[in-house]
Amino acid sequence: MKLLFSSGAVVMMSSMVLQLFGLAFVASVLHAKHEFSTHLVTSPHVPVVEIGTNFTATCVIVNTVEVTADSLYWNLSESSVVPEKNYIKINESALAVTILISGEESEWLFCSCKKNSPYVSLNKSKFIHGIYLKKAYPPRRVENLSCVAEQDGKLVSGFLNCKWDAVGGQTEDVKTQYTVMVQHESGTYRSTPTLLNKTMVDLGFFPHFMHFDVWVVADNLLGTVESEHLKQDANEFVKTDPPSKVTAFPEELFPNCLLIKWEHPIEDVRIKLTYQIRYCQSGSHTWSYIPLGDTDKVITSFRLQNLQPNSAYVIQMRCRNREGNSGPWSNWSANETKTTPEDRPRSKPDLWQLSGGDHGEEVQIICKDPKHANGRITSFGLILYNKNGPLEQEIIPADQNQNSSESRVTVLKKISLADKQFVRVCVNANNSKGTSPEACLILVRSSEKTTVEKLKVWTQEGQMFVEWKRPNNTAVSEYVVEWARHGKTDWQRENKTTTRTAIKGSLEKFVRYNVSVYVIQSGRVWKLVHKEAYLEQGAPEQGPTINKSYPAYDNAHLVWDEIPLDKRRGFITNYNISYRKENEAPKSIRVAANNTSYTLTELLGNTKYEVWISASTVAGSKNSNPHSFTTLRYAPGTIEGIVVGVSLGFLFFVLMALLLCFLKKDVLKENFWPQIPNPGESTIGNWSPDYPPKEETPKENCVSGVSVLDVGVCEVKLGFEEDKTSLSLKKGKYLSEEHSSGIGGSSCMSSPRQSVSDSDEGPDLADSTASTVQYSSVVASSGYKGQTPSSHSQHSIFSRSESTQPLLDSEEHPDVSLQEGCRQVQPPPRPSLFTGAENQNSMESDDFRLLGVEQHDFCPLREDTELTTGPDSLSADTESGAVSSYMPQLGGYRPQ
Repeated sequence: MKLLFSSGAVVMMSSMVLQLFGLAFVASVLHAKHEFSTHLVTSPHVPVVEIGTNFTATCVIVNTVEVTADSLYWNLSESSVVPEKNYIKINESALAVTILISGEESEWLFCSCKKNSPYVSLNKSKFIHGIYLKKAYPPRRVENLSCVAEQDGKLVSGFLNCKWDAVGGQTEDVKTQYTVMVQHESGTYRSTPTLLNKTMVDLGFFPHFMHFDVWVVADNLLGTVESEHLKQDANEFVKTDPPSKVTAFPEELFPNCLLIKWEHPIEDVRIKLTYQIRYCQSGSHTWSYIPLGDTDKVITSFRLQNLQPNSAYVIQMRCRNREGNSGPWSNWSANETKTTPEDRPRSKPDLWQLSGGDHGEEVQIICKDPKHANGRITSFGLILYNKNGPLEQEIIPADQNQNSSESRVTVLKKISLADKQFVRVCVNANNSKGTSPEACLILVRSSEKTTVEKLKVWTQEGQMFVEWKRPNNTAVSEYVVEWARHGKTDWQRENKTTTRTAIKGSLEKFVRYNVSVYVIQSGRVWKLVHKEAYLEQGAPEQGPTINKSYPAYDNAHLVWDEIPLDKRRGFITNYNISYRKENEAPKSIRVAANNTSYTLTELLGNTKYEVWISASTVAGSKNSNPHSFTTLRYAPGTIEGIVVGVSLGFLFFVLMALLLCFLKKDVLKENFWPQIPNPGESTIGNWSPDYPPKEETPKENCVSGVSVLDVGVCEVKLGFEEDKTSLSLKKGKYLSEEHSSGIGGSSCMSSPRQSVSDSDEGPDLADSTASTVQYSSVVASSGYKGQTPSSHSQHSIFSRSESTQPLLDSEEHPDVSLQEGCRQVQPPPRPSLFTGAENQNSMESDDFRLLGVEQHDFCPLREDTELTTGPDSLSADTESGAVSSYMPQLGGYRPQ
């Protein structure tokens, strides 16, 4: 804390001496009444202390010698210890402290003992004493005192209402009270004390034409103070009602005037009043005031002049005490609205153009009503001129659907400049009172450019401002500032010296405007420069729409549509793409505002993603609806690579197989296609016993000649039965060669061939199958069953073949069932050829059809049949004729 000392040390010492005497007196009293109740006594105990001043307190030790002044210390509210530099040791039993009173909350100032002796420890409550500091601000003089006595009916109320501005602060413990004092010739009146800054004084009745003295008294525990005295005439405190029955009247002869009439709110015998009149056009907030000198008299009517014809005006009035031109004004009267009469238009229509076509070849002529139309415009007169004179003239009705004539835009005519060098357009406006001056515009189809430079558009305090730089070397007549939105266009004209202006039209928030500045030079309109702007931007009304997604294996291409212009509500600053997998935190990517597509990378294959896009402006952002896609299972080219790899591998395998087959063709042929002799390539000769084709050398162990056998029917049958039994027991074996006869050659009777089924003679199978087998057929010389043979076949004919074809098992062991009578045997569709080991299967005796036997009648031999065999001839004598011969060459029976 800061210690503040007075400049007079003597004064301080004297105050301390007085405190010591007081303390001595207090100590003696305490010792007499409350012996040993406390050992520390503080003083002074004041009701309140002033904030911002120094306060000095003293602590005295009584009734003990355990402690001295050096053992004492001061603290505020048992927490903040006062620094020792603020202490003053008076003697060994007294210690003073001086502190600065700060803060508004009241608190305690304690004197305590810091010695730690047994007696002090056991009697702590006797070694502490304090002073309660109740803090307060001193009362201050109030300011801006004003008092009003309001009108009550036709009289003035007897209550005087006063208010003021309080100065200085107040604390919670000590409040300042205010009392209003009113004094005049009949007495003094006071209000009820209040803690507020306003109150009311009851005067009984209002004393007109008396002198009032009014002031405010402020007081609290620290003192009392009075405000300045307000000394005025009693009527200067009166606030009357506004003028009554205020009425305005238009006059046809004066289209720019309105006559106003009213009545006094109170009788002149009580108070004389002066009036104030103000007016403005309807919809405007700019008031025009009539000078007080024109209405400072006793009047009840006034004429407003220099008004606009056919314009609605709002009129208000108020009044106050006229004597001294002081006192409170009454409230303004209710609005009185009246419209002035019509007059002919005094200004030109606001003529403008809208260019169209690829090269500005089509121009739309539009115009607004004259600024001073002085009435409702009913039509426009349009005249077109070229270099030769007027082209056409037309009267165009005005658009009567729009209410506001000031901002009403009328489309006049569309003009084509394709076949014209230039066109001069002149337009005038007509109302019920006359015609306005003409406004002209020159339309030129030209490629020349004269534009303003460095166009700047910004908003400030709810207005849109436009600034540009004047074009060089151009004689500018005026500028036209145009703003357009959603096909609606408005404009305003600025003089040639202006390079900065505020748009005066009605602009809407969150709407994009295309602001343009045109240069007008001698009636010619030069090409524009434009810029887009918002009066105020907001967050987009809707988010972008994700149109398509093209997912790949590890990426996805997104395409979205821009937000419609009327839904953007501001300039899009950027897009933010957020995407995530299921149950994972989303990732975000910032994309520039001029993009409408983006490719997400580093994705996982065969994974479903959810994506949404937010569009942002300077005021906020808006999300799109979520969109889902699933990435591909395989990357592009993976399937093709697999197919190509498998195809190449298969092709390589096929080529290697073909190469192996080509290199090993002989081995494959030998294993899969063994060479089988073709019986069709054998040598067959026709021979007879008389004309042998060649002479054969008899082989060893062979018997030549012809043997005559007598065989009975039963023996034949018995032989067949035995052969059948032998065939069933030894299937697949070759039988002995003795059962076959070599017709036309020697029979190898002494060396029969063994069966291939004999396990001990297996190696001889190849030799026996490879040996030459002779086949023969015999044609009988006599007919069969009464048939008569031809003359050239009277002798027997033998057909013989030498072939390496091995005999079939069925050829070596024919299984023939003998039956009584003849039967029909149905052979296969063509003869079957059985060769080698493949034909080892035994066959049933009745399966003649497997032997390739052609269909014929087969009859068993009778008992008297004689079979003759030999090298030169073979015959069978039967009653009926020929006998069918056995032809092993083709594996079956064939009739000759």
